[in-house]
Amino acid sequence: MKLTWYGHSAFGVETDKLKILIDPYLVGNPSWHGGWEGPAEGTTHVLLTHGHDDHISGALEVLRKTGAMLVANFEICMYLVGKGVSDGKINPGNIGGTVDCGGFTTTFVQALHSSSTQGRDGGNTYLGNPGGLVLHFPDEKTLYHMGDTDIFSDMALINELHEPAIGIVPIGDRFTMGGAVAALACRRFFKFETVVPCHFGTFPIIDQSADKFIAGMEGSGVKVAVPKIGETLEI
Repeated sequence: MKLTWYGHSAFGVETDKLKILIDPYLVGNPSWHGGWEGPAEGTTHVLLTHGHDDHISGALEVLRKTGAMLVANFEICMYLVGKGVSDGKINPGNIGGTVDCGGFTTTFVQALHSSSTQGRDGGNTYLGNPGGLVLHFPDEKTLYHMGDTDIFSDMALINELHEPAIGIVPIGDRFTMGGAVAALACRRFFKFETVVPCHFGTFPIIDQSADKFIAGMEGSGVKVAVPKIGETLEI
């Protein structure tokens, strides 16, 4: 499996036959200056954890260009259909549900956050429950993208049910858990082989580095991978 970080919470996941974009914040992302066209090339699936603009801005462009399958909650799917995404290309779900994505499954799990998008008139559109996404592959390690969340004790159940080996973990504080709390969540509730921190350094008001998380994970035996923006990791 190849994992590419596009800044913030945007990741590309590639296997032999699949190219998945998760939360492709590729338009307006101050951490990413490479445009959306390159990451979109060959994309088969777009997965969204929730509807905030720093997670879905770029999804519409990718979906229109590629005809990829959209996997998200029902409200986000219908919102993007209203923006021009084909309703034959959506695969909606909600917390607790698992959907077959063709080549892998996605399970929607809880996240403690919110979900909406702000229109040009300043009004907010409600976009369903925020969530995390657990990706199960037949021949690859299970990956858990936590979305935006705080720590919660039912993370232990997510680990029991899914046994994810790879964790993508928000650490930037203010809008999600900070690095020290994120490290506690990983150590107490999971048995990850590899964790990749995200949702930091994008804006001045969130933590600018992964230092607190790295310090909190010291001695855990878990590999902490902090790629450079645009860098691809082999997992």
